Amino acid sequence: MAVRKVIRFPNPILKTPTLKVDVIDNDIKKLVEDMFETMYAEDGVGLAANQIGEPLRIMVIDTTPKKESPPIKLVLINPELLHAEGTIKYKEGCLSFPGLTVEVERYSRVKLKALDLQGEEKEYEFEGFPAIVFQHELDHLDGITFIDRVNGLKRRLALERYSKLQKQYSRG
Repeated sequence: MAVRKVIRFPNPILKTPTLKVDVIDNDIKKLVEDMFETMYAEDGVGLAANQIGEPLRIMVIDTTPKKESPPIKLVLINPELLHAEGTIKYKEGCLSFPGLTVEVERYSRVKLKALDLQGEEKEYEFEGFPAIVFQHELDHLDGITFIDRVNGLKRRLALERYSKLQKQYSRG
């Protein structure tokens, strides 16, 4: 297992839709291990493969650190949203935008299907925080960042704040 470097915005891989995984082999299993290690090292609760430079439709989620929801720890390969309803606003952060948080409106309940690490297709239903994490990571797999989910002035201000944060990080 290895901690990988998290790709930071504005790297173009974050805006590029990922590729379907055809075979779950040892390379994919190693990638998933690296994704969990990287996510934990960065104190995240979700990570998409393209955030570590791998353009594949894989995400890992572990909401255990958040006490506000029942813990969910999953590997989702080729995830697809089947149904969504309701809305919820949440102040989201992103490992690819260190230090930035933005309030984003998402569906409050989602139903999805995905392959697990053994290649078995499963269906899941998430509500609240796990639903938010899933949608955030699914967006990454589709080449969408959370900043794309806010419009106008909010977006411009968030990007300006992120630019200032990046200058601070590069000095520090």
